[in-house]
Amino acid sequence: MSGLPVLGAAMCVKHLPQHREWLLELPRDLELQDFYNWNLLDNGCDDLVAEAKKLLDGHEGRLGLHGPFWNLDLSAADPLFQQAVRKRLDQGIELCAKMGADQMVLHSPYTIWDHNNLDLYDNGRQMKLEMIHANLKDVVAKAEDMGCVIVLENIEDLDPSYRLEILKSFESEALALSIDTGHAHYMHSCYGAPPVDYFIKSAGDALQHVHIQDIDGHADRHWNPGEGSIPWEPLFAELAKLKSNLRLILEIMDETTLRKGADYLVGLGLAR
Repeated sequence: MSGLPVLGAAMCVKHLPQHREWLLELPRDLELQDFYNWNLLDNGCDDLVAEAKKLLDGHEGRLGLHGPFWNLDLSAADPLFQQAVRKRLDQGIELCAKMGADQMVLHSPYTIWDHNNLDLYDNGRQMKLEMIHANLKDVVAKAEDMGCVIVLENIEDLDPSYRLEILKSFESEALALSIDTGHAHYMHSCYGAPPVDYFIKSAGDALQHVHIQDIDGHADRHWNPGEGSIPWEPLFAELAKLKSNLRLILEIMDETTLRKGADYLVGLGLAR
């Protein structure tokens, strides 16, 4: 990145009016958070899409959506579960098309259990990768056609390289990496994963999206930066080395307060 990066944010449509002026003052990237909800996916969300588009009139930043994730295992092997996963992924990418979004966030399928047990089985790692391919191939193909990028966010990942293996196996420009700073710090503090800056180093220019949130090392707090124990200066120093035009998205539990986190990072001289 060259110069100070511009912060963006993740929020539900209902919070757009509060933050609209801030979103429009610079080309801030936005990630809409409503569309993982199965009630919306199954019962229609045209009214919400129309409302969001109206509120975003004049917005010059990039637009992304958080895709479905509840109970959604991208490595599901049972054919019945695969049907559910693929349906939700298809609904998510179709909503990207409706909204004009060019990025969709999905959760990593790798678990704490996987870290110590995949290699216990002959071809265990490859078998999991094959299931991931089976479930992702159609939505990745759609994303390619749309010019949309799916970013895989670390959740329980202890080894930051596992998601890179998915990218290498697809060799698609429609698939990239996301890092959630709080998730990485949580796994580091509680389970011995590498620290957050190591996740960034591992991802390199495959990293196109960052969820910025702070935690205390005990739980996935989604606090504003400055309220937890993440060391922000070295983290942003690593981000500055990247050439990818990544999105820095504040993802805060209480979306009404996210300007506090933005102001904190601006005050440190790390972002705009």
